[in-house]
Amino acid sequence: MPEEETGRVYSERKQAFAAQLEGLLANNKHCLVISADNVGSQQMHLVRAELRKTIKAEILMGKNTMIKFVIRRYAAATGETTYNKLADLCKLNVGLVFTNHTMSEVKDVLEKNKVVAAAKAGAMAQCDVSLPSGPTGLEPTQTSFFQALGIATKINKGAIEIISPIQLCVEGEKVGTSEAVLLGKMGIKPFAYGLVVRKVFTEGAVLNPAVLDIGNEDILKVFSAGVARVAAIGLATGIPVAPAVPHLIVKGFKNMLAVCLATSCTFPAAEKMKDIVANPDKYASAAPAAGGGGGGAAPAAAKAKAPEPEAEEEEDMGFSLFD
Repeated sequence: MPEEETGRVYSERKQAFAAQLEGLLANNKHCLVISADNVGSQQMHLVRAELRKTIKAEILMGKNTMIKFVIRRYAAATGETTYNKLADLCKLNVGLVFTNHTMSEVKDVLEKNKVVAAAKAGAMAQCDVSLPSGPTGLEPTQTSFFQALGIATKINKGAIEIISPIQLCVEGEKVGTSEAVLLGKMGIKPFAYGLVVRKVFTEGAVLNPAVLDIGNEDILKVFSAGVARVAAIGLATGIPVAPAVPHLIVKGFKNMLAVCLATSCTFPAAEKMKDIVANPDKYASAAPAAGGGGGGAAPAAAKAKAPEPEAEEEEDMGFSLFD
């Protein structure tokens, strides 16, 4: 980072960081923008070690202003202005993961290393958190926390018991101080923090990380549906297209076979069909099971159903039960 470019004197540490970032930009095709909220140093160390060992990817964390400056300077020097899109993504607590490997595998490694953590006041809730009804194990002196949250409780066997279920946290909303303290006292750790992929930068395009979940089966399914539609359009309009060629060949063979059956013209593939039409008795014995099975059922179906005998009326014996 020369002094004449900015008019400032940069330390060796910053110059080394700039050289490292420029090297990563030049030697890697893909870059994943990750969010590192609530991720500890030990957790980050484990993720770095696994990426370097198995996938050959590298995580770069630093000040956003420094990262933006180096990326924009690299874009200006190389003429690849698409890197400015990557610089615009460096906001808040984010980092960059550079790799030449399959991005979906890198994403799996990043997001599988999560650590269960307690709820923190002011943090965004990752999911809905509810307390079920029943004993809490807390002493009656802790009733004030439940009263602050409007939770109906009672004292049962020297412990606080919740009368009805209550929802403490809503996904996407901030966790309150009282909710965080209560969950901590009850020993509940509802959240799991880890690195989350926010955006994907590859070949000058910024993509949603959801595209990394698309597999080969999904691509083949969509491709097959598209080929079927093209073939249907070609058959309906009469326009010859490659996907409709097998159907056109079958249709053409049927037309040629119909002409051969109606005229004296023939070709080797139609000889057997013409022989079947000319000598049907010759091929009738080829399927005795089909003929035998239907022959026994026909006479039985032809016979009229025998009428059921009418119920005989009881004869009058000439006396009554009460005589």
